[in-house]
Amino acid sequence: MTTARRAFTLIELLVVVAIIALLMSVLLPSLHRARKQARAVACLSNLKQWSYIWHMYTEDNNGKFNPGNTTTGGAAANDWPIILMPYYLARGALTVCPAATRPMNIPGEWATRAWSWDKQGWSNIKDKNTEDIGSYGENEWICDNVGESFWRNRNTIKNPANVPLFFDCAYVDVYPSATAGPPIIEGDPSSLNEWVLVCMNRHNWYVNHLFADMSLRKVGLKELWTFKWNRTFNTANVWTTAGGVAPDNWPAWMRSLKDY
Repeated sequence: MTTARRAFTLIELLVVVAIIALLMSVLLPSLHRARKQARAVACLSNLKQWSYIWHMYTEDNNGKFNPGNTTTGGAAANDWPIILMPYYLARGALTVCPAATRPMNIPGEWATRAWSWDKQGWSNIKDKNTEDIGSYGENEWICDNVGESFWRNRNTIKNPANVPLFFDCAYVDVYPSATAGPPIIEGDPSSLNEWVLVCMNRHNWYVNHLFADMSLRKVGLKELWTFKWNRTFNTANVWTTAGGVAPDNWPAWMRSLKDY
C-alpha cells in the first residue's frame, strides 16, 4: 500500500512567498549598506597605496612635491597622473575609487562620477586592466610653485596632519578657497566654486583623505573648511564653528550633517 504525497496548497505557497519577500525587504538594505562600506574601505586601501607613492616621490625629490599645472611645461607634464606614473603603474588600478567608477559622460549621481583626463600622455599609459578614468584628486595648493600660499616641500609643512594632499575628487585637482562656501546643490554643474569637486556624498556623507603626513581617514563634509589647504588658508573662516557658522548658513542638503 502506497502513501499519497501531500502537496503544498496555494495558500501555503503564498505564505512562503510572502515570508521570502519580507526577508528580502529586511536584508537588502543591509546588503546595500555593506556594499557601500566595503567600497569605502577599499577606497582607503587605495589611498594607503598612494601614501607610499607620494612618500617615494618626495623622498626621491628632497621633499619637493610635483611642479603642478602652473609651471612652464604645461599641465600634462607637471600634474600628478604623469609625474607619479613611474611609481603607480606597477601597483595596479589605483586611480579609481570603487564608489566612483561611472565615466562622466554617463548620467548618474555626482559622487559616483569618474573624471577622464585627456592630457597628452595619460591615455597611453593605462594598462589593459584599467580604464582611462580616475576619481581621486590632488590639493593643487600642494606643488613646487612660486607663491606664498603654496606648500612646496613636504619637509617644511607645519602640522601636516591637517593639510589635505590626495582625496576623493570629481576632477584631477582642486583649488579650495576659504572665502567660498559649499555648492547650493550637490554636483551643481553650473557652479564655478571648486568646492563642488570635493564636497559630495561619496561614502555615506564622508569623503576619504590622505594628508601631507601620509595619514589617512574619512572626513565629514563640513570638516573640509577646517583644514589648512594652503599656507594662508584661514581655518577659522565663516564656514567653521570657530568662525561662527550658523546651521541655516549651510545649503539644505548639508544642514543635518555633523558640524566642525
